[in-house]
Amino acid sequence: MNKIITFFEKKAFGVCTALGNYMGISITTIRLYFIYASFLTFGSPLIVYLGMAFWLNIRRSMRRRRQTIWY
Repeated sequence: MNKIITFFEKKAFGVCTALGNYMGISITTIRLYFIYASFLTFGSPLIVYLGMAFWLNIRRSMRRRRQTIWY
């Protein structure tokens, strides 16, 4: 089960993990609410999810550029 979870964390951009850590909410709860909202609204939260994934990707790349040889 842990292999499946780590696979999806790496392949699914880590949006739910980042949101859960930021808000202090269980990651499993966020994923369930996202799935429920996707079914109820016919998939429109996917646009929000992809936007957040894009934002996290840009943030990670900016952090990589800031590092110097002293860190």
